[in-house]
Amino acid sequence: MPCYIGLDVSKAVIDAVVRPTGDVQQFANDGTGCAALVAWAQPLAPALLVLEATGGYERAAAVALATAGLPVVVVNPRQVRDFARSTGQLAKTDRLDAAVLALFAERVQPVARPLSDAATVELAEGITRRQQLQDMLTQEKNRLALTRSRVRRDVQAHIRWLEKRLRETDDDLRQLIEASPVWRVKDDLLQSVPGIGPVVSRTLLALLPELGQLRHKQIAALVGVAPLARDSGQWRGRRVIWGGRAAVRKALFMAALVASRRNPVLQAFYARLRAAGEPAAAQRAVRAYAAVLAELGVEALPDIVNVPGTPPPRSRPAPAGSHRMPRGSSP
Repeated sequence: MPCYIGLDVSKAVIDAVVRPTGDVQQFANDGTGCAALVAWAQPLAPALLVLEATGGYERAAAVALATAGLPVVVVNPRQVRDFARSTGQLAKTDRLDAAVLALFAERVQPVARPLSDAATVELAEGITRRQQLQDMLTQEKNRLALTRSRVRRDVQAHIRWLEKRLRETDDDLRQLIEASPVWRVKDDLLQSVPGIGPVVSRTLLALLPELGQLRHKQIAALVGVAPLARDSGQWRGRRVIWGGRAAVRKALFMAALVASRRNPVLQAFYARLRAAGEPAAAQRAVRAYAAVLAELGVEALPDIVNVPGTPPPRSRPAPAGSHRMPRGSSP
C-alpha cells in the first residue's frame, strides 16, 4: 500500500506524519535534521511528500528530499487550509497540520515538479530583494516631506544609501543574466516587446520559469490574470481575477500600461477584451502576458514584434569568453 508523508515546516523544526500508518516524527530544520529526514523517508518509499511554502523555511528540506530522488511537492498554504476546512478540521497545531498535509497528498495527489535550480533561486532572491529595497525607498521618500532638522538629514542619507543599493542590485541581476546563454536569449526576446524593460524581464525569468512551456490560457491562470466565473443558476456574476503570482502580475500590469500606448496590435487586443466584458485590470495584465507569450513563440498575437513605429529589438555584447547565441535560436 502506498504511503504519503505530510511535512509541517517551521523555523526550528519539521513535523512529519505518515498516512495511512499514522507514524509521527520530528526533525530539526537544519542540515543535520534534513539529512535525518531523508534517511528516515527513503526506506518508506513514499508515493508523495507534501509541504507548504513557508517563506523560505521549507527550501532546505525540499532540496534535500528532491536531491535524494524522493517525490516532493511544495504547495500553496491557502489550498491546504481550504482543504482542511472542507474536512471539518478547524483546530491548528504543527502535528495536525502535518496530518492534514499527508491527507492532502493522499486525496489530491498534486503533481510533483522539478525544483528550481540554484541559479534560478539566486535570481528570484535578487528580484525579491530589489522589491524590498524599492519599497523601503518609497517609504523613506514619503517620510521626507514630514521630517525636519536632524531626522530629515538621516532620512536623506538613508535614501541615498537605498538608491545606491538599488543600482548595485540591478548590476548584480544583470550579471547573473549575462552569465547564462539561455537567459540572455530569453531576456533579449522579452525586452524586444514594447513596454517590457529590464525589471519586468528579470521578474518573468525568475518568477515565471514556465513561460514558453505552457499554453497561453495556462500561463494566464498561473499568473492570476485569467478572469474567473462567478455564476449560479440564472445569476451571472462579474468576472474577476485573483490568486496566482502577485509579483509577476504586478510587473505585467505596469508593462501593459506602457504597451497600451505604443503598440497598435495590443490596442486592438484591448478593445476585444473590453467588448467581451473583461475587467479593466485583467485587460491590461492579459494584454501584457499575451505580448510576452508571442515573443517566446507561444500561440498569442503573433504580429506583436516589429510593429511599425516601435524601436527595434535591443542587442547587447556578449561577455568576454562566452558564446553568443543568435537571436531567436533555441537554447
